[in-house]
Amino acid sequence: MKFDVAVVGGGPAGLAAAYKLASAGFRVVVLERGREPGSKAMYGGRVYTHWLDKYLPEFRKAAIDRWVTRELVTFLTEDKAVTLETTTERGSFVTPLVSFTSWLARLSRDAGAQIVTEITVDQLARDERGRFVGVKSGSDFLRADYVIDAEGVNRLLLERAGIVERLKPETVAVGVKEVLKFESRKLLEERFGLGEEEGLAWTFAGYPTEYLPGGGFLYTYRDSVAIGVVMYLKSWDKLKTPVYDLVEKLRLHPYVAPYVRGAMLLEYGARMTPVVGINMAPPKFHYDGLLIVGDAAGFLLHTGVLIRGVDFAVASGVLAAEAIRESGDPSAEALSIYEKKLKSSFIYPQLEKFRNVDRILGDETLFRDLPIFATGVVNRYFTIDDKHRTLFEALRETSKETNVSLFKLLIYMARAVRNI
Repeated sequence: MKFDVAVVGGGPAGLAAAYKLASAGFRVVVLERGREPGSKAMYGGRVYTHWLDKYLPEFRKAAIDRWVTRELVTFLTEDKAVTLETTTERGSFVTPLVSFTSWLARLSRDAGAQIVTEITVDQLARDERGRFVGVKSGSDFLRADYVIDAEGVNRLLLERAGIVERLKPETVAVGVKEVLKFESRKLLEERFGLGEEEGLAWTFAGYPTEYLPGGGFLYTYRDSVAIGVVMYLKSWDKLKTPVYDLVEKLRLHPYVAPYVRGAMLLEYGARMTPVVGINMAPPKFHYDGLLIVGDAAGFLLHTGVLIRGVDFAVASGVLAAEAIRESGDPSAEALSIYEKKLKSSFIYPQLEKFRNVDRILGDETLFRDLPIFATGVVNRYFTIDDKHRTLFEALRETSKETNVSLFKLLIYMARAVRNI
């Protein structure tokens, strides 16, 4: 069987590429190992829209649960919490990833793309000259003029092709998530103080990961919430609690529990996610007959509080489609236009700008000292006992009790401000 383009992976990047190519008249097949596109994928629940308006304006017809209008960041310890909150414009929305990818799959099918599910691609096929000419699944060979690798962060096909090395613990994190369904949409809105279309994005640092690099999150869907923990893999061996139990500990924390009390567990899932962005990119994003998009290319921006992946994935898929349309042939030289498009888009410059973020976010001192110190200072400042403390006194007392050096913490904060 022969196609113009074979796309490996039915996530946002692969489906965006398939949709644009099929719309342009290419014979496209998407090969997805899950039961349906997106069924094997997982994320927190948030999609940023600024660049989607340029690369995939049709998204506004997708299944959007809520627009994020409130942002919360909480430093959490076993018995204390300090929360920063702000209101935001509707520049991002929350929705289950399977809803977004299902919509994108329908868009692709309507444009003429063929989507084959429950199929595992074992190898990217090459000819005698080393050009990528299709894919192999068991003994089956599917030939294509172009191959788009959208397999995600677990880049087994690129490893087998000798393009990337095996993933290292310091390059990825493990995310674990629960989806909790409320009795009604109205109850959720009352609990979180939201209007009918309003949503909330909430991140946590400190307690959720036992003060190790990583953090917790909570996003409000239509009548449910996604609550989870992201844990840097390199610190896995230092955990006292199994990672799959960290989410339950966060859900049961006295500060969080009142918000989700009575909600029913609807889903549970886990996946790896890249945390070093462009630092885990392959040597090139284009080869003879092959383009690499989405998480497989390292196109995820992680700044601790803000995590962007879907808009990068969709944009890279669209740019890959444009490169194939404009290339004229599948040679690496012709497909180099994809690399040029990436560097002139927002994708590469933004990832380059935050290249050093992982050095800050991988520092265990910051995740331990900052939450403990921040909650201690605020608690002391607002506690009136035999004396009314000044802010300086609260800082000094907290530093002494927690053994956290204020000077050292300020250095870390300066580094964080500069890079994050």
